[in-house]
Amino acid sequence: MRARAARREETQSGDSFDTVASWPPQATRVLTTSERQAYDLLRIALPAHMVLAQVPLQRFIKVPTRNSYAEWLRRAGHLSADLLVCDRHSQVVAVVEVQAADEVLSERAQKRRQRLARVLKAAQIPVHVWSATALPTIDAAREAIAPTPPVEDVSPAATPASLRSLPGRPATMSPTSLANQPVPEEPVEIREPPPSTWFDDLDSAPAPLAPEPSKAGKDRAAR
Repeated sequence: MRARAARREETQSGDSFDTVASWPPQATRVLTTSERQAYDLLRIALPAHMVLAQVPLQRFIKVPTRNSYAEWLRRAGHLSADLLVCDRHSQVVAVVEVQAADEVLSERAQKRRQRLARVLKAAQIPVHVWSATALPTIDAAREAIAPTPPVEDVSPAATPASLRSLPGRPATMSPTSLANQPVPEEPVEIREPPPSTWFDDLDSAPAPLAPEPSKAGKDRAAR
């Protein structure tokens, strides 16, 4: 009872503080020097991807609400990924964590890092841990996160007649010029990020079966 009264008194005294006057805000950097270098490396290696920095888990991971969502936020939701790699539809591709080789973590910090790794592994999100003093090359980063599929050899003889007969297009095309032609995009299902995890989007209740037709109805259908 005494501890509960002390917490209530602390909350009430905290509410009396002014948000700005009591905690004067000051802008600071989002990324460390090594994180910024890793960010620039990813931007060059993956120009068709989105690279986001310091994104909390609650922004790109959805969890069921069987248990308290507020408790999940307290445990893991506010943990942030150093760098988040997404495709052009903002779908998560990988997480990059930048760690200093000589970094000494407290016990609480180690538990937070382990909890972050467990959540990402359970969500089947690839995690790449980079050393701040030995960042990978651009080619190595590209191959590790989003390798480029091999380009098939296209000869002029294999070019379809429909392409060779188009107006304004040469009768024969070299593989280089053919590869430079715009390719129509295939329809891609764009997944919107979940606005909230308080509600379930799908109704899992059993669907009612259609009533079975009566004998008189079957006789009329047979006629």
